[in-house]
Amino acid sequence: MNFLKIKMIVLISALALSSGVTFAHSVKCDNLTIAHPYATPTIGSGVIGAVYFMNIKNNGKEVDQLIGARTDASSNVEIHEMALENNIMKMRSVPEVQLPPGFEVTFKHGQANGYHLMLFDLKKPLKLGDKFPVTLKFRKAGECQAEVWVEAPKGEAHKH
Repeated sequence: MNFLKIKMIVLISALALSSGVTFAHSVKCDNLTIAHPYATPTIGSGVIGAVYFMNIKNNGKEVDQLIGARTDASSNVEIHEMALENNIMKMRSVPEVQLPPGFEVTFKHGQANGYHLMLFDLKKPLKLGDKFPVTLKFRKAGECQAEVWVEAPKGEAHKH
């Protein structure tokens, strides 16, 4: 690679970083792809947080299930489902999330009907720019570790 190409790559990378662009990251776990694990910053000295994913995609030919998660960042992790019922947003703990073959299941922040991981009794508040590992447990794929990035919710990049 010549010097000019290297210089262009460095310049483009610097511009992307300074503009607040977040680079997507993903983890492959057997036939599953976990796209962009992220958490939002906690407010104040918050002891409750949440982990989201752009999606979990099952690239295999058999159904799998997300059946649990854990992290050293908190004492307890639960899988939660958000649902709009009779114009009231409800959140409840669920034992598993079905991952049908060939489909993506979203776990996005701000999604009216969807899933997320609730982090209870955080060891410390989640701050913008932090990273921490979370271990996801799947019925067929087994355990898989993903790195969670703490970032501002989409559309709020300049509010923090």
